[in-house]
This record gives sequence, C-alpha cells and structure tokens, in this order.
Amino acid sequence: MSTENHNTGKRFSAIVLAADRTGKDPITQFTGAACKAFAEVGGIPMVIRVLDALQACQQITSIILCGPPETLHSHCPELQRRIDSRQVAWIPNLDSPSRSANSALQQIPADASVLITTADHALLTPAIVQQFLQQSSVIAGDATVGIVKQERIAAVFPDAKRTVIRLHDGGFCGCNLFTFTPQGRALVNFWRQAEDLRKKPWKLIARVLGFRTVIAYLFGTLTLQQGLAAVSEKSGVTIRAIELDDPCAGIDVDKVADLQLVESLLKN
Repeated sequence: MSTENHNTGKRFSAIVLAADRTGKDPITQFTGAACKAFAEVGGIPMVIRVLDALQACQQITSIILCGPPETLHSHCPELQRRIDSRQVAWIPNLDSPSRSANSALQQIPADASVLITTADHALLTPAIVQQFLQQSSVIAGDATVGIVKQERIAAVFPDAKRTVIRLHDGGFCGCNLFTFTPQGRALVNFWRQAEDLRKKPWKLIARVLGFRTVIAYLFGTLTLQQGLAAVSEKSGVTIRAIELDDPCAGIDVDKVADLQLVESLLKN
C-alpha cells in the first residue's frame, strides 16, 4: 500500500469480490477472457484497474481478492505477480457473493473496519475510494453504502442503463462500495439470509424491509432515509448512505453495453 500522506484517518482492509456469478457471463463470452474480472478495458484487466485504485488509497492497509479460481490466474500474469509478491492476498470464492464476503471477513482481524467492492468496477478511481472512505469514517453508523443520484449519472451518461431505486426523494444507483465497522459485519450474515430467500420474493420482502415499508415504496412515499432505517431495524445494523460526487462511481460492467460505454470513456 502507498505510504504517502499519513494523515488519512481511519484505516480499512479491502475485499474485492472477483468471481463470475454464472458460467455464461456476457462479458466473458463477448471478450473471450478467461473470466469477467480479466476482461480488458483500455488494455488493462478490470481487476487490475480496481486493485490499482485501492492500492493508491492511503486508507487501505491490505487487500483480499476473493476469486477468480486459482486455475485461471495464469491468464492474468500481472495479477499472479501481485499475489506472488503478497501485494494482494487471494482466497477462493464460494457459491454466492455474501458467502464469499463472509469467507474473506474471516481472514481479517475482528477489530478492523472493512471495505468491500467488486472487480467489475472498471472506472473506480482513488478519488472515489478516498471520498467514500473519508465520509464513511466520520458518519455515525455501523455500515455504509455508496450511492449516486440517477440524475447525476444521466446528465453525464444519458445512454447508460443502470438499475435505479426510485424513492420519494429521487432515484439512486448503487456503487458496489460498502464499509463495515466490526459491529457492522453482522450485515453480511443478513445479506446471506436475503440471498437464501431470493426465490421466495415475499419472504425476502418481509425479511429485508417489512410490508409497511414496501407499501410506502409502492405508493411512492418511501424516502431513502426511511428505507435504510427499515433495513437497519431488521438487520440490527445501523446503515448509512454515502452520496458520491463522481457519476463514474455508479458505472460497473455487467452487460456488453456497459463495457462499450466504459471503453468509449477511456478513449476520450
């Protein structure tokens, strides 16, 4: 990790989730890469771009990469070099993002604060990470989630198709950036329980939000703060949202159109 600018405040261990979610990932199929994380953007594998952003951030003390499978590492020599030189610790992924995250958490001291992000965050920059961590360090809460207003993304990337959570106080896009205090780690277990119920949507709704909150959402009266408060109450973990300035924070690479958008941005 970088040793410059020591007055950076609270420190974090970083976890990067880097496994393909399915055996037929559209990015892998389109690019011919060995896995999604190794797909190149601007001539650089996405996972290396993410690692570069984290390693340039003074608040990050260590990085654990969860996935992709070790048998694929030879397809990305730069990643193999970083693992061999212990710049990055690698562990195998499990069968879901939450289980992989929980496995990685077991490798980190229980009193450490943690940042979790993903290997497909191809436009992640040190400035984005720094803003997120600095604001997460001073906010009163056990866990934070990075968000960007949908209107901010639309103003810069009008053709970008993002998943938008539409609430009474605006539309918001996630940024695949999360922090957890030692107390906030319990949210990962709550996340796992939600994943286990993904094929039972009404049970999932009741478990994660509660029906009163869902009714408010359906009638367009639910605010961001109310939604976070509902999840906080259900999980027992106080969750806060960190609104980020850079619309690039809300762009990850899930579809071929995302890849093409990111490529075009890096060429300009």
